[in-house]
Amino acid sequence: MDATTRPANDRPSPEAALLPQSLRRLIIGIPTTGRRDVLTATVQDIAEQERLPDLVVLSVAQELDIDRAALAELPFPIKVLVGPRGLSVQRNRILDQLEPSDILMFLDDDFLMAQNYLARVMTLFERHPDVVLATGDVIADGVVGRGYDHATGLEIIAGQADSTAPEQLKEVYNGYGCNMAVRARPILKFELRFDEALPLYSWLEDIDFSRQLAEYGRLVRSSHLRGVHLGTKTGRTPGLRLGYSQIVNPVYMLRKGTVSTGKMLTLTGRVFASNLLYSIRPREWTDSRGRLRGNLRAFRDILRGKIDPLRAREF
Repeated sequence: MDATTRPANDRPSPEAALLPQSLRRLIIGIPTTGRRDVLTATVQDIAEQERLPDLVVLSVAQELDIDRAALAELPFPIKVLVGPRGLSVQRNRILDQLEPSDILMFLDDDFLMAQNYLARVMTLFERHPDVVLATGDVIADGVVGRGYDHATGLEIIAGQADSTAPEQLKEVYNGYGCNMAVRARPILKFELRFDEALPLYSWLEDIDFSRQLAEYGRLVRSSHLRGVHLGTKTGRTPGLRLGYSQIVNPVYMLRKGTVSTGKMLTLTGRVFASNLLYSIRPREWTDSRGRLRGNLRAFRDILRGKIDPLRAREF
């Protein structure tokens, strides 16, 4: 089935979606590797939410990824899952914890939410039973620059006046994996998973998963959900591996039907142009030359008919 098709008879019924908030669980899921202190600060900040989560699930690759003592006294339960490293496989371990009535909020370990974020997520899903994924307004994204420290991220949020305007929901092609809330029912009913053939950093796994979920309801971005993505640079995939994934993953997704040809060309063209530019004018916080070498190796493999994202693990 083409990933852009949304069969109406397969969508969750409004009656099933309209369970009262008091009978739903709101779960936060955070996949993380190698950023112990960043994770600690982010999870501690969740305690400032107006509506606390019913459970926070931390999916880590090793015990050293988490400071259990620092997270021991928070006003919500925490469950730690330890297993193989890889963003897709770590996200799938979180999906395994769901019940059909749950709302799951995927967060990156360096995403900070405005204090009313979780309360508004629950309101959104209650008011709009046809929504299966909601992503927020990233008011500052450190991924595109040097990144922000935790204190700066909090200052940015505090400096943004909360909007009193009615909520605006905009239809989107995909959720942004750093802050992506999903309805559990269709995920469990149709056995949707993040693609574990996208290894390591799993470049574009959020798009691939979003397009699977789009068959069963609306994907939206809400003007009322605000946060800051710190864009922490530590613990990320090395440039050569990431550069390879930047090209091979979209081509692989085109073949499986979760992106169109136009979208694939946009995704690959944009990163290749950026890596080429910043290989000439390097930025100290990004290994653009390594990424460019990975891009070129990926193009070579594609021309040879080798379209296998798992090859990124060999570099």
